[in-house]
Amino acid sequence: MVRRIAIAIGTLILAVLLWATVRYTAANMETKPLTDEVRKAAGGSYVTLSEGVVHYQIGGPDIGRVVVLVHGFSVPCYIWDPAYEALIGAGIRTLRLDLLGRGYSDRPRLTYSADLFDREIIELLDSLGIQEPVDIAGLSMGGAVAQYFANHHPDRTHSVILIDPSFSHGTDREPWSMHVPVLRNYIMRVHVAPGMAAGQMSDFAYPERFPDWPARYRVQMQYPGFLNAIMSTRLADERRDLSKEYAALGEKHVPVLLIWGKRDRTVPFGLSDELRKLVPQAEFHAIDDAGHIPYMEQPGVVNPILISFLRP
Repeated sequence: MVRRIAIAIGTLILAVLLWATVRYTAANMETKPLTDEVRKAAGGSYVTLSEGVVHYQIGGPDIGRVVVLVHGFSVPCYIWDPAYEALIGAGIRTLRLDLLGRGYSDRPRLTYSADLFDREIIELLDSLGIQEPVDIAGLSMGGAVAQYFANHHPDRTHSVILIDPSFSHGTDREPWSMHVPVLRNYIMRVHVAPGMAAGQMSDFAYPERFPDWPARYRVQMQYPGFLNAIMSTRLADERRDLSKEYAALGEKHVPVLLIWGKRDRTVPFGLSDELRKLVPQAEFHAIDDAGHIPYMEQPGVVNPILISFLRP
């Protein structure tokens, strides 16, 4: 009797493992290599830095101060499209890039920490011969990257622009399942990845205006290493106390522009009050009828603010 029960339990476990393996294999979206041909078709420029190939675009005048546009957690640099074009049109030298793990940049297997993204930006600037101080703008998680850059390289920072920036007090922690390597890989591929593209629509107050957004996002999900980079970033940022980092920025004599969509559901607008106390020198603009990406939903309001702040 005991043997029969043991056999039954063993059979059930094997069946569950087989089912999970089949499901895990079938759910794999990362089936296309990120080749030179893919990158050539995508356009833009590429440079090999210490951790891999980085995709970037630079436009505007060949001389003059540079503004660096840093995207958020997972949507690559195309998220800056309307602001990028507006800044170039205004005669402002503008650089945007795909952070490692996103878009058409490489996805090395390493820790996706604030230090990694900071080194990527510094190395990109050095590769382009840009040694003078830059304006650095960050959207969402890019805001955390921008303030990290300013705090660690004050001699290379002219000003900081924060748009609906990430904010935390160091109390966030990922679920225990995300700390178990095999389990978290399964969860990310089978349960998280399928909804990621559609989930980006929550960044908008008026998602119906951006029907192609999920399809654009899915492109980067085809190339191996994307989910690992996203997962690694989440783990690297848990318990990161951004309030202390913003407070350090507030102690510096660097101009700061803070823009926030009043209908932001990703990083709630109410957090802007606390951040303004931490960065008292910030010029603040609250944007009506805009969610997490205000320059996309209200370009006629936000782009002039950006241009006015950046012009000498």
